[in-house]
Parts: sequence; C-alpha cells; structure tokens
Amino acid sequence: MDLHRGPGVDVVLPCLDEAEALPWVLARIPPGWRAIVVDNGSTDGSADVARALGAYVVHEERRGFGAACHAGLLAATAEVVCFCDCDATLDPGRLVPFVEEVRAGGADLVLGRRRPLSRGAWPVHARAGNLALSLLLRRRTGLRLHDLGPLRAARREPLLALGLTDRRSGYPLQMVVRAADAGWRITERDVPYLARTGASKVTGTWRGTWQAVRDMSGVLREGASVRAGGGLSRPRGEAAHRYR
Repeated sequence: MDLHRGPGVDVVLPCLDEAEALPWVLARIPPGWRAIVVDNGSTDGSADVARALGAYVVHEERRGFGAACHAGLLAATAEVVCFCDCDATLDPGRLVPFVEEVRAGGADLVLGRRRPLSRGAWPVHARAGNLALSLLLRRRTGLRLHDLGPLRAARREPLLALGLTDRRSGYPLQMVVRAADAGWRITERDVPYLARTGASKVTGTWRGTWQAVRDMSGVLREGASVRAGGGLSRPRGEAAHRYR
C-alpha cells in the first residue's frame, strides 16, 4: 500500500462500549483497508482495545450515532468510505463487493440488506420499524429498498458534498434521502445478520424502536432542494435523534 496516498478504503466503525465485539470485527477488516473506530464515550476501554488491535481511533465527545459516523467520515482520507456497526452483527469483510461495485461505476451508494441467520438476531419490532421506514422512504423518494441497514459504501468526496447534518439516529436515513435527491444510483446487496454482542442501544426494545422510527421520520420531511455540486441545501435545524 502506498503510504503517501493512504488506504484504498476506510471503514468507519461508530463505537459505544463494544470492547467485547471489537476483536471479532477488526479481525475481519479486509487486508489493506483501514479501520477507523470512533469512540463515542465508551466506559469499557473500547478505545484501548481498538488501538491495540491496530485500528485508527477517533474520539467524538458529542453523543449520537450520526455524530460518531460523521466524525469518522471527516477523519477518512480514502477514496471510498464504508460504514459498519461495531457490535459483531455484520462482517466488514462483506463490504468487498460493495466497494468493487462503487469503483466500477455500477452504483454511487451500496447498502447491505440484512438477512438474519437466527430468530433472535433481528427482533420482530426492529424489523417492523425498518419496514415502516422503508415504506416511508419509498413514498418520499421512489426508492424500492428493503432495508436501511448500517453496512454501506460510497465515495468520500460525494458523501461530504451531501452536507449531512443529523447527528443522532437519523444519519443513515438522511444519507439515503439526500443521495436519492441528488440523483445517486443506490443499490443493495444481501448480507448475513448475526446476533449482536452485548446489549442493544435502542432497537432491543419496542419503545426504543418506536422512538427511532418517530425521530427518523423527520428526516423524510426534509426539503429536496439540490444545490450545485451534488449536495442538498442544509435543513433549518437538526432533529433530536437517539443513538441506535
């Protein structure tokens, strides 16, 4: 790898108390790629574990899934940036064909459609919430996506040009909405979904899932004014979203 050019791919891993899952996740980062672990206030030594395993660690003091994701995006230097949860539900090695599709020009944004390998991997209420958001997204953008999962890949500079502002749970959805409004080609690929390591931050409960769905729905009401350069106009304010 040319150290002056940096890694070919950066993988952003938002992290809140995932010390137990990190060894499994980081061991599956493809060779030559860089793992960017964004510590979002962990108290279990996650940052130290990640650093010891060779990851590049970024600290984001502002709590929120979107805050962590965006801090990782800003820290990235690679041409292509991927996102993956840090709880061992998703194998970052599955991102290889995502990156190949982006580089080949087949898509501007590739999303992972989660396929649970066990009944407990994706609780029914979490699936119901995801379905509701997918239907709302279809109504808002015309995209016929089945999942709004966290495993995804796109080029870094166009991602930055989207001007993403949500810093809580709505960040992944806002990325898709603004990409669609900007005319991006968006595809999805099936990926195995495993039972997570540790306790879920939100989607482990009906209440948490409903709160996330309600909050993310605000993202779908954004204006769709596309500005020059492929991004969108900044919304008037940021919705209060919870950490996933």
